[in-house]
Amino acid sequence: MLFSSAFFKLNRTPLLLVVACLLFYLSFAYNLTRTDYTKLITLYVALFFLFYKLVQILKHNIRALTWISFAFRAIFILAIPNLSQDFYRFIWDGRMIVEGFNPYLHTVESFMSKGQFPVAQAQELYAGMGLLNASHYTNYPPINQLCFVIAGLFAGKSILGSAIMMRLLIIAADFGTLYFGKKLLNKLNIPAHNIFWYILNPFIIIELTGNLHFEGVMIFFLIWSLYLLYSGKWQWAAVVLALSVSVKLIPLIFLPLFFQWFTSTTLSDQNKQGAITRRARRGNLSKWIPAFAGITRLIGFYAIVLITIIALFAPFYSSEFINNYAQTVGLWFQNFEFNASIYYVAREIGYSFRGYNEIAIIGKVTPIIVILFVLIITFFRKNKTFIELITAMLLVLSFYYFTTTTVHPWYVATLLILSVFTKYKFPLIWSFVIILSYLAYINLNKADKSENLWIIGLEYMIVYGVFLWEVFIKKEQSQISSKRSIL
Repeated sequence: MLFSSAFFKLNRTPLLLVVACLLFYLSFAYNLTRTDYTKLITLYVALFFLFYKLVQILKHNIRALTWISFAFRAIFILAIPNLSQDFYRFIWDGRMIVEGFNPYLHTVESFMSKGQFPVAQAQELYAGMGLLNASHYTNYPPINQLCFVIAGLFAGKSILGSAIMMRLLIIAADFGTLYFGKKLLNKLNIPAHNIFWYILNPFIIIELTGNLHFEGVMIFFLIWSLYLLYSGKWQWAAVVLALSVSVKLIPLIFLPLFFQWFTSTTLSDQNKQGAITRRARRGNLSKWIPAFAGITRLIGFYAIVLITIIALFAPFYSSEFINNYAQTVGLWFQNFEFNASIYYVAREIGYSFRGYNEIAIIGKVTPIIVILFVLIITFFRKNKTFIELITAMLLVLSFYYFTTTTVHPWYVATLLILSVFTKYKFPLIWSFVIILSYLAYINLNKADKSENLWIIGLEYMIVYGVFLWEVFIKKEQSQISSKRSIL
């Protein structure tokens, strides 16, 4: 009844847009191969345009947008991912745990090379994930593994059944993000419909619901944590943030940024966090007590995050686990290259005078540069209000993706959700042009397996253009305008 009542209130135009989207998503989910580039781009561009118009037309009808978001995701329920093969490894890891194996201690290849099949459909899963994935230890944290286990328990002998179970978890997480995202937007006095730039975005529907990437679950915990933090429940916020890290490690990069939020000495911020008692406000020491109380809470916050993460990893602990996990994480900095930007420029410069294995050198320097940038944003940028804090998160993560060696399409999802709470739109633009990364291996010479850097260059020319306009040029123009108005 709620579904029908919401739709009866729509006029003909949005109904036609919804029907068109449903047909395009059906084609995308069940009648598309990754190498059919013309169809891939055509469908994606059409879906993105229709999504933009739907949010624009229905921004005051939150219920209708919610039901539409659910309907689009429901189309993918019975689909096998067609743009990514990672889900085969997800299924393997989950079934390994169900069978009593520690997935962090064994590569898939170590079993298959010996003719051993420790899980159901082992050969099909091995063929599906490919040799590159099969030859490395798993790098998926424990809460992510829990999602794989749930799929293994309920569909231990069916690849499609496992995909359906994982998809249901991701859809549930998306609607958790919708719930807490709307509440946080309301608290920050930002229009609630902004959340649909994430929830209804075809990039999110295709990459998370369709291709089964668990960034959606990580983002759910991240937004929930931010909502709890803003509500003054910092202890629970720390626990939930640890859950987010235990799905994907990327939220670890945000930890230093909480410094100013906790240690701000303004009375309004401290009152919001319940930090100062009436007695503490009296006397000459009052200006020091808020900062001290903030540092105490900050230490407590970090301690809870760390303890929770350790507790979640504890069931898998062994000396081999530490070595294997560190080795696998290190691959992302010193072995893998895909859809990078600044790194590719640095690599070409290095080739001009060294000519070999630039990733081994640049991959060691990049983390240091990122850490320095995070510290600069932490201590030298104003991050005292909550919107300033989220904006700092957006800028830090953007810098990391601009400099890293590997940017898979689904990585942009975290930037997109953070942008919902800020004035910046470049992640929305990136979520549109990121589809170009799937064309990266189009080369006139079919024997050439390298990326087509012209396509990568086009993607980043658009992203950097919007980024520079929003962060620097537009800001400078607004400052000039404000000075003129004062004069």
